[in-house]
Amino acid sequence: MQQHCKFVRRGNKNRFGWLFVFQYKIITFYSSMLDVGKWPVFALLPPEELRLIRQACVFGSAANEALYVTVNDEVFALGTNCSGCLGLGDLQSTIEPRRIDVLCGKKIVSLSYGTGPHVVIATADGEVYAWGHNGYSQLGNGTTNHGLTPALVSTNLLSKRVTEVACGSHHTIALTTDGEVYAWGYNNSGQVGSGSTANQPTPRRVSSCLQNKVVVNIACGQLCSMAVLDNGEIYGWGYNCNGQLGLGNNGNQQTPCRIAALQGVNIVQVACGYAHTLALTDEGFVYAWGANSYGQLGTGNKSNQALPTPINTDKERIVEVAACHTSHTSAAKTQSGQVLMWGQCRGQAVASPHLTHFSSTDDVFACFATPAVTWHLLSVDGDDYLTVAQSLKKEFDSPDISDLKFLVDGKCIHVHKALLKIRCEHFRTLLNETDQDAIEIHQFSYLVYRAFLEYLYTDTINLPPEDAIGLLDLATFYRETRLKRLCQETIKRGISEENAITLLSAAVKYEARDLEEFCFKFCVNHLTAVTQTQAFADMDHDLLKNFISKASRYGAFKN
Repeated sequence: MQQHCKFVRRGNKNRFGWLFVFQYKIITFYSSMLDVGKWPVFALLPPEELRLIRQACVFGSAANEALYVTVNDEVFALGTNCSGCLGLGDLQSTIEPRRIDVLCGKKIVSLSYGTGPHVVIATADGEVYAWGHNGYSQLGNGTTNHGLTPALVSTNLLSKRVTEVACGSHHTIALTTDGEVYAWGYNNSGQVGSGSTANQPTPRRVSSCLQNKVVVNIACGQLCSMAVLDNGEIYGWGYNCNGQLGLGNNGNQQTPCRIAALQGVNIVQVACGYAHTLALTDEGFVYAWGANSYGQLGTGNKSNQALPTPINTDKERIVEVAACHTSHTSAAKTQSGQVLMWGQCRGQAVASPHLTHFSSTDDVFACFATPAVTWHLLSVDGDDYLTVAQSLKKEFDSPDISDLKFLVDGKCIHVHKALLKIRCEHFRTLLNETDQDAIEIHQFSYLVYRAFLEYLYTDTINLPPEDAIGLLDLATFYRETRLKRLCQETIKRGISEENAITLLSAAVKYEARDLEEFCFKFCVNHLTAVTQTQAFADMDHDLLKNFISKASRYGAFKN
């Protein structure tokens, strides 16, 4: 592509140069569009309107209502307008988009809806707005009067900044920047966590077992609530007749209760279906519990589970789980980008994770969920304007304006001296002592060195865990502390029974103590499988001796 572009510019710059730039801009613009075409509610919107959408949410009993935000931060609604959920000030349905003036410019960061129905959003400023059905005070305004326009939820939240909201059928919970959870609305099963079953008319902090703890993720089923803590613990409260709280029983809980069966497991994300729950661990494993009449737990059968049950995803590391309290459908995305689905899929019960051709979990809900609503707020950033960081990323390894190239394993990597001097002390010293425009590297592989240079442009690394070991070696050699930490995080996310010993050996070699401890604990927790790998058989004698000794002290060999 770059060679072709150079050829065009050399051929006739005045005639063709602008054409290439124009085509490139158009391609990038279209690639940054939010693809809402899979949802029928958007079918009548003209292409020029669809191209402006940057955020969208589809809801309603038949997925026949939608809100969307444009590139200009204007908010529009269309659909049946049940209970005034379009926020337009009336109960009139509309097949054409109408603007919600009060929300324009508010910068929505989180949106959720209940089946009551009601809608709740959080803005970039941390404010909460709610509207729609209010028969159980799910709008949090202290009344049971329905709201036809978005109204600020202020009681007990004025001094708080809310980052995430989640709705059950008729209740709402909100997460603040301080890691506190507030809840309000319908409470017949204890889903607002107040210790009683009285409805909660205004936001009230959910304390009890969550007091002095930091919550990082929330989700709601129809009549229950879930919270994930910064230490990986997970708590649930509310309705539990299908075992959706994962406590091993079917009794409702009026205050948050920790899921003891997941002790020692670090949960990073939770998602709730109608009456089932999915939880993702930091190692990429998925646990499921609750109702299972449609196979929504992915266990291969249709038996309810009152305790967390691990789901078999063919050893693929999962990076996202998805469920929606309006349906019995489950989905997950793997580290390699594959999307799995199970549960109720267009009326069919799929009892085990099924590999799809989709590129996102959103596609599963658009095409197979009933109703086909969005499970979260769809969002994409416009690409017509590049930030400084985006511009730097775009110019990495581009020969057009680079003034230095590295030769590694016979391949070139094009960079800019000024940026390298700014970003890395090693290069500041090296490049001040030489005026070469080409430098050969023999100590590291092309893959590793390219990842290092790309990190200097992007602040991120994109390598599988086994290759991140080589980058960890480089980071140690160049004394790049932050890069070393990123490598360790990548290795942690990618650890498996097959590579655990290899990663442990690398952690010991490069004196990465935190990583070493993480790998050691993983090996002990998966001892039988790890000891059967070839890596364990090939383990260095001294390392093996130390491992067995430490594992013994850890109690790994007790009956």
